[in-house]
Amino acid sequence: MTSRQVIKGKEKPFDRVIRANIGDCHAVGQSPITFIRQVLALVLYPELLSDPTFPKDAKERARTILKECEGSSIGSYPDPLGIEIIRRHCAEYIKNRDGFPADWQNIILGNGASDAIKAVMNLFVGNINGKKAGVMVPIPQYPLFSATISQFNMHLISYYLDESTNWSLSISELERAVNEAKKCCNPRIIAVINPGNPTGQVLTRKNIEEIIKFSYKENLFILADEVYQLNVYDSNSKFYSFKKVLMEMGPPYNKMELASFMSCSKGYLGECGLRGAYCEIINLDPDVQTMFIKSLSVMLCPNTIGQTVLDCVVTPLKKEDPSYELLEKEKNFILDSFKERAKMVYEAFNSFEGMSCNVVQGAMYAFPQIKLPPKAIEKAKSLKQDPSVFYAFQLLEETGVCIIPGAGFGQVEGTYHFRTTILPQPEDLKHMLSIFKAFHEKFLAKYK
Repeated sequence: MTSRQVIKGKEKPFDRVIRANIGDCHAVGQSPITFIRQVLALVLYPELLSDPTFPKDAKERARTILKECEGSSIGSYPDPLGIEIIRRHCAEYIKNRDGFPADWQNIILGNGASDAIKAVMNLFVGNINGKKAGVMVPIPQYPLFSATISQFNMHLISYYLDESTNWSLSISELERAVNEAKKCCNPRIIAVINPGNPTGQVLTRKNIEEIIKFSYKENLFILADEVYQLNVYDSNSKFYSFKKVLMEMGPPYNKMELASFMSCSKGYLGECGLRGAYCEIINLDPDVQTMFIKSLSVMLCPNTIGQTVLDCVVTPLKKEDPSYELLEKEKNFILDSFKERAKMVYEAFNSFEGMSCNVVQGAMYAFPQIKLPPKAIEKAKSLKQDPSVFYAFQLLEETGVCIIPGAGFGQVEGTYHFRTTILPQPEDLKHMLSIFKAFHEKFLAKYK
């Protein structure tokens, strides 16, 4: 893609903003983390281990990983579940995060969280008494879930997040959704995205406890998508893992089945193309876990480059390490900038006429609501488009700015939204919001 975006024969200068909506940090100007790229260079070309320009800690990390690889080569097949030392490091990361032990043998590495989520969902494929397995999914949702449910011939159970309380999760809404679904499917899984995509909310601890109690009552497997756990910007919000809360609640909840996911595509890295993630499974029936591991072995192994990046994420440097200061500086710069941009987006969209946006508490997205004029809604329907799609297309064609229509994520009937990221660098984001506002005012004037 060139530095200028061509749409319908007209050049549009927002290539980086357009690409931001697929969640690619580096595509919108974010610099890679120096230490991680050094480790990658060393494992890929071990001859560099004798190069004095590489710091000692990067070399030690590379040697640790290479030692675990057959032939000391990152190009060899590792264990089908991932390189053992990296799985052990993931378990240590979870233990340090939650204060509870994590068994490295319950850690599965994968090519991004998406593949790992699909692998776990595949355990539940199959009809019981003529009914499909049902998966409870938050609306708005990350489309991976609905697509996988369709692929596996399962049943989507939609439960709506409450926009009026910053996209919180209502237990009465969960009960409504599951009771209606029991007529046509067997509810088996509840998927929770925390921090949220596309909504950018961070669940409170109380909300997580309520979800766990509900899941226990309904005998649901909890699938916790926690890939944005490092992305919390709101001072009133804090990330709590489902495992930590579940364990602290004690019996009988600490015996519940749970799968949680973490990725190196998010956080402060944004290494989306270097596919790496872990899944921790707890309390799974041993016989089921054995068969699950066998099924994963068919894929031979997750890619070793992504595993290397993941190891750098879950194994922090110590203060005495030579790369510590630079790594912390780079990491904090990125996260502080995300916090600044989250506030910028929230304030900007709330200043637009007929638009409202909840606080971006975490993740990398905002999901504003637009009050579209009746004439715009009529025009969209005449084109057989959802009004949110119509609005997004008009914005794209007139400005080159790309947003994702709310219809792609699900929304309460009669409401219209869009998802945008906070990934463009501050000056680019400020410029984009200025152009967005001018378009929005023109659009409202045209259809009022």
